[in-house]
Amino acid sequence: HASVSDEVDTLVFLQSEDGRCYWREGLSPDICRKLRRGDWTVQNHLDLHGLRTDAAREAVLEFLRSSQKAGARCVRIVHGKGNGSPGHQPVLKEKVRRWLKQCGTVMAFAEAPEIDGGAGAVLVLLSASPRTLSTGAPHL
Repeated sequence: HASVSDEVDTLVFLQSEDGRCYWREGLSPDICRKLRRGDWTVQNHLDLHGLRTDAAREAVLEFLRSSQKAGARCVRIVHGKGNGSPGHQPVLKEKVRRWLKQCGTVMAFAEAPEIDGGAGAVLVLLSASPRTLSTGAPHL
């Protein structure tokens, strides 16, 4: 948990120009299109509405750990669109993406299609088994 930072530079990890998609090195960029069109069924979901940053980070890490342990490959995390936040800016959206990029078990993620939450949610593809990737990212 301590190794997942809110301060990591997202430009180091950015894959798609619009920032809506990320995939690990060695995977095809098509993985994002496949996530968004539903090639993987969402097997578990987490809603972070109402959580502050520290509680949300813990919830995300535990959710990823338990989902992978249960054999889930595709999960959805709802972080919100920011409608209830000051200035209507999402607080957790960027933080969730930063945390996901640091987790070695996350193979890819993409902004969810509108039917699954759109800009307020992210679909995450998990590796089949726990491991640490060559990037040095911690496994859960």
